[in-house]
Amino acid sequence: MGTQSANLIGGLLEQRYRVNTLLARGGMSTVYRGVDTRLERPVAIKVMDPRFSDDQSFIDRFVREARTAAQLHHPGVVGVYDQGVDRSPEGDHVFLVMELVDGGTLRDLLRERGALPPALALSVLEQVLSALGAAHRAGLVHRDVKPENVLIGRGGAVKVADFGLVRAMASANTTSDDMILGTVAYLSPEQVATGASDPRSDVYSAGILLYEMLTGTPPYTGDNPISVAYRHVNDDVPPPSEAATGSIPPALDDLVLRATRRDPSLRPMDADALLAEVQITAMSMGITPVPIPMVAASPQPDSTLRVRDDGPPTEKFSPITAATPAPMLAPTMSAPMAPPMAPPMGGPMGTRAMSRADLEANAVTARHAPVRAQSPVDRYQQQRTKSRRAFLIWMSVIVVLAAAVAATAWWLGSGQWAQVPSVKGLQEQTAEQKIHDADLQFTVKSVPSNDVQKGYVVDVSPGEQQQVARNSQVTLSISQGKPQVPAVQAGADPAVADKLLGDQGLQSQRDPNKDTFNDNVPAGKVVTLLPAPGTIVPVGSGVVVVLSKGPKPKPVPSVVGLPHDQAFTTLQQAGFQPVDGPAEFNDQVDAGKVIRTDPAAGTTVTNGNTQVTVIVSNAVVVPDLGGMRADDARETLKGLGLDIDVQGFFGGGHNGNGQVISQDQAPGSRVKKGTKIVVHVFP
Repeated sequence: MGTQSANLIGGLLEQRYRVNTLLARGGMSTVYRGVDTRLERPVAIKVMDPRFSDDQSFIDRFVREARTAAQLHHPGVVGVYDQGVDRSPEGDHVFLVMELVDGGTLRDLLRERGALPPALALSVLEQVLSALGAAHRAGLVHRDVKPENVLIGRGGAVKVADFGLVRAMASANTTSDDMILGTVAYLSPEQVATGASDPRSDVYSAGILLYEMLTGTPPYTGDNPISVAYRHVNDDVPPPSEAATGSIPPALDDLVLRATRRDPSLRPMDADALLAEVQITAMSMGITPVPIPMVAASPQPDSTLRVRDDGPPTEKFSPITAATPAPMLAPTMSAPMAPPMAPPMGGPMGTRAMSRADLEANAVTARHAPVRAQSPVDRYQQQRTKSRRAFLIWMSVIVVLAAAVAATAWWLGSGQWAQVPSVKGLQEQTAEQKIHDADLQFTVKSVPSNDVQKGYVVDVSPGEQQQVARNSQVTLSISQGKPQVPAVQAGADPAVADKLLGDQGLQSQRDPNKDTFNDNVPAGKVVTLLPAPGTIVPVGSGVVVVLSKGPKPKPVPSVVGLPHDQAFTTLQQAGFQPVDGPAEFNDQVDAGKVIRTDPAAGTTVTNGNTQVTVIVSNAVVVPDLGGMRADDARETLKGLGLDIDVQGFFGGGHNGNGQVISQDQAPGSRVKKGTKIVVHVFP
């Protein structure tokens, strides 16, 4: 345990937050389990590394980012309660107070199970993207999406932590303008190359997260961060099916590749857009959400401390551009090269290679050879041969030019054009053959139609009899008959239903009077469609998207008198979210049992607000001290948080060995902690 950890544990930050035990340690911060003593609420306290404490630019940015993150109200975002700087003679501590999530991280789940099944991976990713989508709509970019920042709590609830911290740390004077801060295994190419980031950078990191969940490892690993960063900038992320031990459906390969394109403009524009693609992909594969398993919980204060490391660290390094050379690899030994094979000697009809020395020697010989005088006959034959050769050359040139002119004229006239044939109403294979015979290429798309039989041509683009370039593409629209109302998974985003209906040529409609309460579908999500999925309707028909109004209003059950844990279980089974309130004294209720709830039992809860505050008793039950030695009675009461006043019999003196013969508070009565119990001992 580090010096800072040892100094903080047991202390108070800003005289309010008690630091109890160490939960996790990373390169930039340390996380502790703590208590807000003012509200008596368990919290998580993230304390920044001491090197940030003296940097005012970091503190200012830290405060701004914490305030922005605190405005995110989403069940998938770890709540931010407070931030501050605790100043003391031993040094300043910059800290953040957050919601305490009992459980583990996605990294813990991957370590425990390795690669996850597609259904489980998509279930985790949907909750992560839902949280990131809320941040993107609020104008906030996470910048450091990784398994360590994805927490899995009770009931498999997934929450995303550390919004805005990377941006705050990047402003500190521990980095320079040419340094990038982030976890290199998950950084987008633009973050590596320029330091720029927007919602599409989080989309890239989410794609890497999905790759790791499907395969058990990130796509790029290396001995140092630079080698990994170089791969992000210069390589396309490979399909996860190439690295997975099990079978990965092609649809998931495509989903990962779309999210991790190196060009940000080719990715989904934000987390909401990627979430819609994930839901469509899951629906096309017949995958439904599955429960997310609870991972190993963080150690309790009285257990043997097992500090969790944050895994891949958030690091700083220089920007890498596409022109940056790859890290050098160690040379490998190879077998000696065989000597080059000598070229074959030139034959009678062969071409023989000559060295420059041979050529120079031949030129010298020619210059010094004697010149033989030509006779008139020789000169005539030589001239005749030259004239015939010239005639043949010129005739060949004229023929070639004439052919070229003719071909060009044909091409510029009618040769480069083709006519789109008449294919409307023809069967698909027949139409395709006619298009092929017209020297054209074609693509096929299915369209709904009220009038044209399924499998026959509805239309062609460009239109029939149009002149188009030879070998160009035309599009055949093939009837798929009257459309069917598509199946939409319960709980899907309304945008998913709108797209599926639009693809079928149907009109998506909303009718608040048709919306319904549903205990299993969150408010605002799709319950079903009207008419029901599978119904055949005319093209252009309106289909009502029925949305959930959330759980049906229900009364808060009574848990008064139940032990704390049993009360929590009862409320959770009834669909409520119990939270601890400050304990109170009640002389009718034993310590640890419920006195009341807020809202009270029987109150009908509406608007989807399911939080119920549980107040338990902190009363202490007075034990029977009769017959105990005075010293034993003192230790017993001290262990219960009570005080004691030992008096001798008839007011006389007493000693530690005297036996208790009476006490002023009857055994079994309930008193406040710290109450003084008067006992009489004899002798």
